[in-house]
Amino acid sequence: MVVGVLLDHGGPESPMIGLVRRHLEQAVAGRRLDRPVRVVAESATGLPAGSAAAVERGFEALLGQCPVLVLGPSITDNALVVRDLADRARVPCINWSGTDRSRSEWMFQYQIGSLEEEPSLLAAHLAAAGGRRLAVVQDRSPIGARYGSFFEAASDEHDLRLVARLRVSPVADDLGAVVEELRRHDADAVVYLGLGLSARALGQAMTAAGWHPPVVANSALMFGWANPAWTADWEGWTYVDAWSEDNPRLGEQLTAHGGDPPSPTMLAAGDDLGRLVVAALAGAEMPRTVEVKEALERVKWLPATLGSPGTTMGFGRWERGALKGGFLVLRRWEGGRSVPAVRPAAA
Repeated sequence: MVVGVLLDHGGPESPMIGLVRRHLEQAVAGRRLDRPVRVVAESATGLPAGSAAAVERGFEALLGQCPVLVLGPSITDNALVVRDLADRARVPCINWSGTDRSRSEWMFQYQIGSLEEEPSLLAAHLAAAGGRRLAVVQDRSPIGARYGSFFEAASDEHDLRLVARLRVSPVADDLGAVVEELRRHDADAVVYLGLGLSARALGQAMTAAGWHPPVVANSALMFGWANPAWTADWEGWTYVDAWSEDNPRLGEQLTAHGGDPPSPTMLAAGDDLGRLVVAALAGAEMPRTVEVKEALERVKWLPATLGSPGTTMGFGRWERGALKGGFLVLRRWEGGRSVPAVRPAAA
């Protein structure tokens, strides 16, 4: 059997995929799977830095390997492109993008973040902290627009006022003028909503201006794990992540890893995706795409390594979101480390 992986960021293969490979090897060695599984990866520089056409070519190249399942893409823009291709090819795919719009008959989603749910978490946090006047910076992209529309609705629910809303390029590298504009609005807090590349430029511009208001951001700040130097300009920023020190499954994985991994989120996601793929292949009556899709739909209440304790995974006939429960966690960058945004009270 062949499992395809579509890498849409143009870089090297994520360690997360290595964990998926390991789960498959263990399942074959332990005879849970009765035949070898070959993992084939295809790299394409997709949106926003690349193109949709590159993603389409990458997916077509994977189809030439006759996969029974494809993992990816990871970026929302590209998941929207592949969603329709997967339906046309009738090949089950599991993306790990942030939007529920990526779901379809043949496209499943493992939610490393959520464009639709994170805004409510951020708005509730701001309301509890007393920040009522907000200046929003959002990417001029499908990601930014989706985050922005849901944050606006969440702000209305929590009686928050958006005093400024500035749209920026998702690949912006100089936001000095934007910071000057933000400062004129006397906001209680700044809200960043986007893919994350422009978050670096925003942090750099705020540092250069010596301006450090409270900042909250979506899961874009997970980029800090891959780019630790960026976090110096995000000092004190609260953001959405997806891992918790309290999750016992993650604790087991951290111990097995033998130290701090590059990203606890990626370690948890690799463990979860690996177990989902094994469950799909082991549960399929035949090694064909339609049986693998139906086997995914039968996965229920699989304990998740991502998120808070009690988060589970599963799909259904019309259910395409894998994670259920508290899979979103508020954290903050402090001194280059990610810490819980809300600390437990001292005993």
